[in-house]
Amino acid sequence: MKNWILYSLISMFFAGLTSVIAKFGMKDISSDLGLAIRTSVVFVLVLVNFAVFQNIKEVSNLNTKAIIFLSISGITTSLSWIFYYKAIKIGEVSYVASIDKGSIIITLFLSFLILGEPLTSRILIGAGLITAGMLVLTLK
Repeated sequence: MKNWILYSLISMFFAGLTSVIAKFGMKDISSDLGLAIRTSVVFVLVLVNFAVFQNIKEVSNLNTKAIIFLSISGITTSLSWIFYYKAIKIGEVSYVASIDKGSIIITLFLSFLILGEPLTSRILIGAGLITAGMLVLTLK
């Protein structure tokens, strides 16, 4: 199995756990406090991961373009997390997660439009099935 597939499967597993665990954690606190605690833990673990598994000298490879794009990515991640946590605080995790995973449709569209990745009939059919599945899971 290729590494990127293995990493994707591991990511999928932990992402699936995250929402349910967060819902339990926010039972008696606000979504904002829950997110602040989660983000603090994420920050520490990501720094430890970088320090242990990466060469610190790699920081010298940073350039302005990378910093700008990664900063924008950080902003969009923050906005996604803020609204996701607000949604799971008041809604059913199964519905919120189903809608949230619809973000793959946006990713597919932007990867074609901006990154020039191929948009094949297989991808379009898959995107249609994902959209249909999201609707089936969330419509009451």
